[in-house]
Amino acid sequence: MIRSRGAPEKSSIRNPKPRQIAELTFTGERERESQSGVAGHHSTTMLRLDLLLLSILLLSTPVLSDVVLSKVDRRVDLTSHIVRITSTLKVENVGKGPASEVIIVFPERQAKKLAYVTAATNAGKGKVKGPTTSLPVSIANAKGLPPSLEAYSVSLPEPLRKGESISVDVLTAFTHSLKPFPEKISQADIQLLVFEDSAHYLSPYAVQAQSLTIKLPDSRVESYTRLENSKYQNSEIKYGPYENLPPFSYTPIIVHFESNHPFAVAKELVREIEISHWGNVQVTDNYDMVHEGSEIKGEFSRLDFQARPHQRGASAIKNLIASLPPRAHSVYYRDEIGNISTSRLWGDLKKTELIIEPRYPMFGGWRTAFTIGYGLPLGDFLFESEGKRFLNVTFGSPINNIVVDTLIVKVVLPEGSEFVSVAAPFPVTQWQETKFSHLDVVGRPVIVLQKTNVVPEHNQYFQVYYKFSSISMLREPMMLITGFFLFFVACIVYTHLDMSISKSSPSYLAKLQWEDVLSTIQQIEKLINKCLAVQDRLEGSLRDLSRSGDVQACKAARKSADGTLKELSKEVRPLLSFLQASPQAGHILPKVEELVAKERELEDKLMAKHTTVVDCYEKKVAGREVENRIASQQQKIASLRQEVDDLLEFIDEL
Repeated sequence: MIRSRGAPEKSSIRNPKPRQIAELTFTGERERESQSGVAGHHSTTMLRLDLLLLSILLLSTPVLSDVVLSKVDRRVDLTSHIVRITSTLKVENVGKGPASEVIIVFPERQAKKLAYVTAATNAGKGKVKGPTTSLPVSIANAKGLPPSLEAYSVSLPEPLRKGESISVDVLTAFTHSLKPFPEKISQADIQLLVFEDSAHYLSPYAVQAQSLTIKLPDSRVESYTRLENSKYQNSEIKYGPYENLPPFSYTPIIVHFESNHPFAVAKELVREIEISHWGNVQVTDNYDMVHEGSEIKGEFSRLDFQARPHQRGASAIKNLIASLPPRAHSVYYRDEIGNISTSRLWGDLKKTELIIEPRYPMFGGWRTAFTIGYGLPLGDFLFESEGKRFLNVTFGSPINNIVVDTLIVKVVLPEGSEFVSVAAPFPVTQWQETKFSHLDVVGRPVIVLQKTNVVPEHNQYFQVYYKFSSISMLREPMMLITGFFLFFVACIVYTHLDMSISKSSPSYLAKLQWEDVLSTIQQIEKLINKCLAVQDRLEGSLRDLSRSGDVQACKAARKSADGTLKELSKEVRPLLSFLQASPQAGHILPKVEELVAKERELEDKLMAKHTTVVDCYEKKVAGREVENRIASQQQKIASLRQEVDDLLEFIDEL
C-alpha cells in the first residue's frame, strides 16, 4: 500500500466486485481429455477451494484509496521454464499528502516461487523513453494484509504529490511455476505444461484499466480459460482491457499449452573462484543437474532418437550453452569418469561461448553431474581502490536459461588476505572458511556466498574487497628457495661427514674381532677343502690300481698324499688355536673343531683302506675278497664324508 506522509490512516473497507470463477474451455483432443480428466478435475477442485479461501480473506482486508493505478499493462513470457512477468504500472496519487512507496503483493503460493523482482522508472513520456532509474525493492511489513499475501515495497525516487503520476516497470521471475501435465510422457510425445495466474492484476489499489498478454512458445494451445475480452492470436493470449477494478481483484485463469523447452535445473551448483596474484583467476563450476520436465515413461530408444531427434526427443536436453567471460582460457569439461570431448568452444572480443553435450540426451527426470573449469586474466577482474584490492566477477551460472535451486560461490583469496568484505546486489547468506593448498602455512581465507532459487537475472557483478601486502607474494618463492638451499646444504654436509664408528669404541673393536674370526674360519674351510681334494686323488689311485695293477705307482701316490695332508694339518693347527683364544668365536668354535676332527678321522680311515687294498694286491688276493675286507671301511668313509660336507655347508652359511 502507498502510505501518505502526514495523512491519517483510513480504516474503511471497500468491498470489491464479486469474483469470477471462470470455466475452463478445452480445445484439445477428446482422447487427451479423457486420459487426464480425473487429474484435471482434482486440480481444478483444489484450485477453486484455494481461491475461495483467498477471496474470503481479501474481502475482509482493509484498503487505502490515496493512490490508484490508472493503467496496468502485464506481459507474461512463457517461452522458457522460467516465467517472467513484466508489469507496467501508471501510479497516480489522488490523496492529500505525498506518497513515497508503492506496495506490490503476491499470493503466498506464487511468492514461494518468486526468484527475482526489480523495479525501474524512466523520465520519458509516451513512446519517447528517457533514462531508466532503478528503484529499491524490499520486503514490506504492510499492516492489515492477510497471511496469504506477501508484500514488497517499491521506493519512489521522489515523493509523489497530489495529482502527480509516475510509470513504474516491475519485472518478476518465477521458478517451478510451470507444471508438466501429463507428468509422464513417452519418448515420442510432446511436452504439455500448465500455467495458473489471474486475469486481473492483484493489487491493494483500485485499477482503472488493465490488460494482460501471455506469450506462448508455440502456436499450439490445448486449452485456456475463456473470459470476456479474451482472444488467442499468433501464439499470444490476450485478456482485457478491463476497467474500474476494485482492490484485490482476482480472476483465476489456467493455460494448458505445448512447450518442448527443456527444464534444465541445477539442484546444486558450487562455484569456486580462486585468485592467484601471479596473473590468473581460476573458476571451477560443479553442477548437479536434473531435467524437471515431463518424465519419460517406457523404454528409451537411442536408434529412434538419432534418426529423428526433433520428434523422438523434442523436450530432451541435447546441449547446453555457457557464455564465459572474454579471454577465458584453459577451458575443460569433465565428469567423474573423465574428460568429455563433446564440446565446442569459440570466442571473440566480447565473450567466449562453450557449447557442451552431456554423455547422453537428458529426458525428464534424468540427472547428470559434471564440472566446467576455465582460467581468466587477473587484470580483467582484479582492481585496486582506496588501498584495497577487490574482485569484480559475476555471481550466477554462465549456462544460459538455467535454474539453480542452491548456488554456493566460494571465493578463495591468497594467503595473508585480511579485512575482507563483500558487496552483493541482492541478499545472500555469507560465511568464511579456510582452505589449504601448496606451500600454505595458515591457509587461505575462503568467502562463501549462498543463495537459493537463482535465475539468469542474478548473473550480476559482485565485489569482494580485501587487503593484501605485495611482500606476501614473495613468501612462497622464498619458501621454495630456502627449501632447495637447505636441501643442497644437507647433501654437501652428508657427503663430507664421516659416519663411521670410532676405532676406539668397544663396538668397533668387537666388529674387527668378528671380521678376523670370519677370515680365520674361511681359511680353515679352504684348507679342509684342499684335504678333501687330496683324499679324492688318493681314492683315484686305488681305481687306477684296479685297472693297471701297478702297486708301485699306488704306493707313490699314497706317499705324496700323506706328505701333503701333514703340511695342511700343520697350517690348520695355528688357525684353530686363534679361534680357541678369541671370545668372538665362542658360538662357532665347537662346529669348527668338530669339522677338523671329522676330517682327520676321515683321513685315517682312508689311509687304512688304502693300506688294505695295496696289501691284498701284493698277496694276489681275489677281487671279491678285497671288496669284502674293505666293505666296513667304505661305509664308515662314506658316513664321515657326508658329515664333513654338512659341517662345511653349515659353516659356509655363517
